[in-house]
Amino acid sequence: MKNFIKKFVPEFLISLYHLSLAKLAAFFYHYPSRKMVVIGVTGTNGKSTVVNLIARVLEEEGYLVGLTSSYNFKIGKKKWPNKKKMTMLGRFQLQKLLQKMYQEKCQYAVIETSSEGIKQFRHLGLDYDLVVFTNLTPEHIESHGSFENYKKAKGELFKSLSKSYKKNIKGKEIEKTSIVNLDDKASSYFLSFEADKKYVYGLENKAAKNISVIPENYVAEKEGSRFVVKGKEFNLKLLGKFNIYNALAAVAVGLSQSIALEKIKTALERVETLPGRMEFIREGQDFKVIVDYAPEPVSLRKMYEVIDLIDKKRIIHVLGSCGGGRDKSRRPVLGQIAGKKASLVIVTNEDPYDEKPESIIDQVAKGAEKSGKKEDLDLFKIVNRKKAIETALNKAQAGDLVIITGKGAEQAICVDKGQKIPWDDRKVIKEILTKKR
Repeated sequence: MKNFIKKFVPEFLISLYHLSLAKLAAFFYHYPSRKMVVIGVTGTNGKSTVVNLIARVLEEEGYLVGLTSSYNFKIGKKKWPNKKKMTMLGRFQLQKLLQKMYQEKCQYAVIETSSEGIKQFRHLGLDYDLVVFTNLTPEHIESHGSFENYKKAKGELFKSLSKSYKKNIKGKEIEKTSIVNLDDKASSYFLSFEADKKYVYGLENKAAKNISVIPENYVAEKEGSRFVVKGKEFNLKLLGKFNIYNALAAVAVGLSQSIALEKIKTALERVETLPGRMEFIREGQDFKVIVDYAPEPVSLRKMYEVIDLIDKKRIIHVLGSCGGGRDKSRRPVLGQIAGKKASLVIVTNEDPYDEKPESIIDQVAKGAEKSGKKEDLDLFKIVNRKKAIETALNKAQAGDLVIITGKGAEQAICVDKGQKIPWDDRKVIKEILTKKR
């Protein structure tokens, strides 16, 4: 039905429909976003992590926080996994959740804001006060038509910032603030939009005009990462240079909200892991197992930068790629990266939607073959994801590292006709490892 509508209904009417729904949903729930400080996080990678790190910083200051991300929801002390298989909820669901946050006395709402959500005007039902840009790499190109359109979709969030409802909460005027990753090539574009205050963060560039959060030094190690900001050393348990960027975004948000750097440091140093993001699964086995989301080439390469630091013998990598016409060009690239870095590659089903899983798997496997892997020798194609994971764990020897990517902490596999099969890579791994004891 959706495909029929997209094919025969003019695009401007579809846009009008989405816009009307966004406005109607906000009206129906009495504009809950106008009663809290609303923070939006957009970008290609790191959004969910940044959302959760921001929440930790705000909570350290004593605020009650609500959040929505790809893998979890939170209202105050209550949290639960995102089983919707949506980065950004539909308009009425999102407004209902925001209303609940307000009713539970949350002072902040932190919203992971996707380009698809922006494209459908879901962001216009919200009155943002602070927006964060993490980074931009090619993704959802089929949906947006081009990389430039994808960038512009993200830009709509920043464009709407200065036009959104100006809030005065408990006698305090809330400033419209933008926070941008200065090291990203698109940073000047996102900084071009109007805001009361602009912050930048990064590792490689020095800022001139804007309030900057640039470490004096930093290092990413196999046990975590360290950096120094304004003379204060942060020692994070989170792995990888990319998590330094994610932490800096949260630091910038904290400073913008007048939170002391010492409290920001305390909050971030307490974070041990985040669901499905470089998450180690430990069930007493004599080899390492990591679950990571990494659905596209840039995030996969960054993940391998961390893997390079970890002690291991062989790497066994289980991966697939998304269906439904989503970024088909990435499939062989993912396979090629895994084929180059891993000793054994097992290609399996991920989220096929209405495509044949075998076809997607073949495309990923071709990339691995291009890197020198040979089928049934060090390359295996297994459609059943549980069987693929089980094969990897059975092949693992003492000291090896097994990586399962593509889904992270997602709670379902999406197949044809809009069906969702309940799923969690981490639970499946734990079940298999428990039986192996």
